[in-house]
Amino acid sequence: MIYLIALAGLFIAGWAAAAVIGTMAYFRGEQTKPIHQRNWDNDSFEQIAQSVTGTQTNYTERVPAYALDAYTSNRF
Repeated sequence: MIYLIALAGLFIAGWAAAAVIGTMAYFRGEQTKPIHQRNWDNDSFEQIAQSVTGTQTNYTERVPAYALDAYTSNRF
């Protein structure tokens, strides 16, 4: 019986760790993607992303979406 409880605890801890790592990876990925102009000034996503990842979005690396021409956007 104790093995079953230990196994269940290990499974729950592993699932929680995977969920935390996946959430951090999602928000870090979103912080680096090109952003549409209508969402550029949206502070709610930035607040959540900063609290989850612990880092601020670097706007010098993040470019507005649709700001590039068709040739340039196909090169990335």
